[in-house]
Amino acid sequence: MGIFEKFLSLWIALAMVAGILLGNVAPGLVSAVAAAEVASVNLVVAVLIWAMVYPMMVGVDPRSLRDVARQPRGLLITLVVNWLIKPFTMAALAVLFFEHVFAPWIQPEDAMQYIAGLILLGAAPCTAMVFVWSQLTRGDETYTLLQVSVNDLIMVIAFAPIVAFLLGVTDITVPWSTLVLSVLLFIALPLGAGLLTRRNLRTEVRIQSFQARIKPYSIVGLIVTVMILFGLQGQVIVSKPFVIVLIAVPIILQSYSIFAVAYVAAFALKVPHRIAAPCALIGTSNFFELAVAVAISLFGLNSGAALATVVGVLVEVPVMLTLVAFANRTRARFAP
Repeated sequence: MGIFEKFLSLWIALAMVAGILLGNVAPGLVSAVAAAEVASVNLVVAVLIWAMVYPMMVGVDPRSLRDVARQPRGLLITLVVNWLIKPFTMAALAVLFFEHVFAPWIQPEDAMQYIAGLILLGAAPCTAMVFVWSQLTRGDETYTLLQVSVNDLIMVIAFAPIVAFLLGVTDITVPWSTLVLSVLLFIALPLGAGLLTRRNLRTEVRIQSFQARIKPYSIVGLIVTVMILFGLQGQVIVSKPFVIVLIAVPIILQSYSIFAVAYVAAFALKVPHRIAAPCALIGTSNFFELAVAVAISLFGLNSGAALATVVGVLVEVPVMLTLVAFANRTRARFAP
């Protein structure tokens, strides 16, 4: 392991602190970064995520797609967890905490907003960052791409009905521009670049050598992304720390619970670790660009629902890193 990977948790913690300081000390710079946005997708963050995803896409071998059909269990677990369990358990936890456990400290109207934001998070499985988590757990690149692609196809059909049902509203409009742009930036373009790179490198030895050389840049991209995300919300973190902690509680509980369900199921069904780890991490991570966009369109930019989706962004990286570490430590328990 290189120095960036070995001390990744430390770099992430420092990036979080640096981001909060930057958001409060240099709000003009942060505003300029925030303004570089198209269809609720921040272009600066998008470039960094692209840089993180590209090294894994280099490892995608189109010829191995025919072997994916021989491992249907990993895909089945992902779909069941993402669409039959996660949205509904997130809604249940949101109601439990904000209508009961946290009721003494939260106004009822604010509680409903936070519940709505958490429901939006729970109904939007990850598209981009999961490639990073898969890479950190030595996941199967081709299988991870398949899992994410199938999820995106289902999201087109299932996201709006699930959110409408759980929120009790009927006018949910999927922000197609956000969905299409995210798929283009985080899947199509890096995949095309990765396939072109494979074609030029030709041999597997040269491909693996190239991946090893560019992997540190992917880690640097992750660290800078965290700093920017915390910088964009630096003033909110300082002004509303108690509310952010309350919102984070059900998100953290949901994340670890969903990972446990998927990971244990994969272990019980004897899914290889290179598929099991990304399989569990996909359900744990969130498509926060979509959740934020819908929250803003339904409830407004300064709403509690939008704030809840943003807290999901802030919580995700530290939580996912702990799960990546756990998955790596338990690799040997899975069948070869």
